[in-house]
Amino acid sequence: MRQRFADYMDRAGRSTIDAMAEFGLGAVLLWQSLFWIVMGHRRAQPVRINATFERCVEVGIQALPIITLMSVTIGIMLAIQGIYSLRVFGAEDQVVLGVGMSVPREFGPLITGILVAGRTGSSLAARIGTMKINQELDALMVMGVNPIRFIVTPALIAMTIMVPALTFWSEIVMLIGAGWYIGLDLGMSWAAYIDRLREIVTVDDVLHGLKKATLFGIFITLVGVINGALVKGGAEGVGKMTTRSVVLSICAIIVTDMIFAFVATRS
Repeated sequence: MRQRFADYMDRAGRSTIDAMAEFGLGAVLLWQSLFWIVMGHRRAQPVRINATFERCVEVGIQALPIITLMSVTIGIMLAIQGIYSLRVFGAEDQVVLGVGMSVPREFGPLITGILVAGRTGSSLAARIGTMKINQELDALMVMGVNPIRFIVTPALIAMTIMVPALTFWSEIVMLIGAGWYIGLDLGMSWAAYIDRLREIVTVDDVLHGLKKATLFGIFITLVGVINGALVKGGAEGVGKMTTRSVVLSICAIIVTDMIFAFVATRS
């Protein structure tokens, strides 16, 4: 019994140390990425603009179909559930209030962050993991090319720009989907629906969601890079760390969203 307890404490201690090491690695990656963004030109090693645009296209433009499909579906689902729940109290016309308050602040950034984590975060982890196995990262260092400037910084810039942009688009599509179903079920006109939204949704609500989306983009990038850099054991290791990257990214997104919700409701 005593030996089992000692083994458990040993595993717990090692896991804690590993988690702290990964957290520290994430802080270093973020700091060095910011350093190369600011100081790259002065050191004659600027961040690659072409690579940054390629990452923006990969993260944003190519994700538009799935983001649009999921957003319009979730918007309709929110309207269906809202009307069904409020009908018990005879207040189904207040569904616009629930949709207008929840989409910009919660569902828009949350759904977008989860989709980007599953689509782009996993791709980033797999790409870096494959480069590590093929010793491409070592080759970059031998050639005098900083891997963080070459790989991480363009991805971080792209995520920071495109995740909020996708979130804004997702919110618009969700509201359109919800408005379509509300008009179909309750007979509310588009003019009345939009006027009601203008009374409910404020600029602060939209900015609240976009701030969260920016943090989500940073977390997804750092988690993907860290897990890719920790790959061991060939193709099986790449698959394992890619899965871990998605799980940790989604966990980070949900915990951050909870903290934002707690702080926002107390201010």
